Amino acid sequence: MATATRSTVINDPVGIHARPAAQFAQAAAASGQNVTIAKEGGAAVPANSILSVMGLGVKQGDTVEITVEGDNAEAVAENLINILLAAE
Repeated sequence: MATATRSTVINDPVGIHARPAAQFAQAAAASGQNVTIAKEGGAAVPANSILSVMGLGVKQGDTVEITVEGDNAEAVAENLINILLAAE
């Protein structure tokens, strides 16, 4: 099974708040892959859970790491990073 990992710095002044967390979690769930997200230095949480994503408390300037396990891991990881960046 393929695994892809991507990191990005969150530039949104309010970090990952409700709307981007919801968009991100929905896309992670829809991908059908095993997706986790972690704040740098923190524990990974399921990316398909809005509450888990918001529970990370990601603020502006924080680095997050997305890990995708599955057949289409690279494309899913790119899509999810783009969702986080587009939310800014």
